[in-house]
Amino acid sequence: MKFFVDTADIAEIRELQDAGLIDGVTTNPSLITKAGRPMRDIVAEICDVTEGPVSAEVTALEAEEMIREGRILAEIADNVCVKVPLTLAGLKACKELTGEGHMVNVTLCFSAVQALLAAKAGATFISPFIGRLDDINLDGMALIADIRRIYDNYGFETEILAASIRTLNHVREAALIGADVATVPPATLKALVKHPLTDKGLENFLADWKKSGQTIG
Repeated sequence: MKFFVDTADIAEIRELQDAGLIDGVTTNPSLITKAGRPMRDIVAEICDVTEGPVSAEVTALEAEEMIREGRILAEIADNVCVKVPLTLAGLKACKELTGEGHMVNVTLCFSAVQALLAAKAGATFISPFIGRLDDINLDGMALIADIRRIYDNYGFETEILAASIRTLNHVREAALIGADVATVPPATLKALVKHPLTDKGLENFLADWKKSGQTIG
């Protein structure tokens, strides 16, 4: 499973890229606004940091305007993935933009039939929002499983990008089900490394090494 980091914070992206932990980046209008810089500048810098797909979202609501904005975003760098909402206009824009050879991430997916339509429109990625479903007492992971089965049934190449991930268990379960990508906040991605037994084992190893009086080199 690939990992995308969900942020527009360049410092966080650089740190995780240098550690070899990420395969791409996702952003949205809220994250761009929080970063406090022009969208084009932020997206261009992110695309310089990582070779993987960088999702940049349109803000228009009508299909023709989405397509226009999508083309502008795609001109920033070859690895820009245009992000559109899962609406009828968004699906129309997805079909047009993918037909022109651009990567498209269809976002705000909350049902398996929505995901089916996005795949038929040629989406590169579909972004089902796990955490937001859990927030209203629906099973976000069941949605990932349903989409995986439908895509496998019909041989769709659209990649399942598990989004709105809130917990480490979300990551584990998405991987077990077979999501192609998980996009997670930087703090969650870093937390995947941690385990109390790892910390305890390292503490013991270093204590024993200190007792030996040896050095390396």
